[in-house]
Amino acid sequence: HPQIEVLASSLEVGNLRDTFVRHLSPHPSRLQRDVSAALIQCGWTHEVEHVTEEGLSLDLARPTSKRAVEVDGPSHFLREVESGRLVENGSTRLKSRLLAALGWKVAHVHFDEWDELETEAAKRLYLEAKLAVIS
Repeated sequence: HPQIEVLASSLEVGNLRDTFVRHLSPHPSRLQRDVSAALIQCGWTHEVEHVTEEGLSLDLARPTSKRAVEVDGPSHFLREVESGRLVENGSTRLKSRLLAALGWKVAHVHFDEWDELETEAAKRLYLEAKLAVIS
């Protein structure tokens, strides 16, 4: 495949991350935007869709302190057949393990938990508890 060979030869190992990042098109979900706004209200400023040096994308991050909040929508979960309980899928679990190995502390906001929070005060308390774990 001549096109693949040209693409491969134009990419040096040092440029792979930059090429990957250029091709990302961050489009935060409504849920992610809502959580981001609530975090700002809590005084937790952050970058949206931060990409680590290793190429892992984080929803909401403080890169200098390696702290992040991942907003886990329905696509991050599977439903157990017998119990009906939601469990993280394999790719979400792998990403969490990789980030931990790289020294990141990550709080997870699950869509079903967030949807149950009816007031701004409830959202703030929820996020403060999540942030306390990664402080």
